Amino acid sequence: MSLILYQRDDCHLCDLALAELAAARVPDFESVFIDEDQALEAEYGIRVPVLRDGNTGRELDWPFDAEAVMRWRGA
Repeated sequence: MSLILYQRDDCHLCDLALAELAAARVPDFESVFIDEDQALEAEYGIRVPVLRDGNTGRELDWPFDAEAVMRWRGA
């Protein structure tokens, strides 16, 4: 599974999402900061943080916790 976490710089909710991913023991994911990208701002601007499966396109919107991440991943 190729995971992407869409986030912003200086985002308290994004920091919380990172903690939940760590608690869920997500081994590897790409962090994409949307701040300077107009297309990503349009798509994710009010939704960040968003966890996306790059293979399937499925997305998990905030708020989520470690348990929700594990269920979403099928773990």
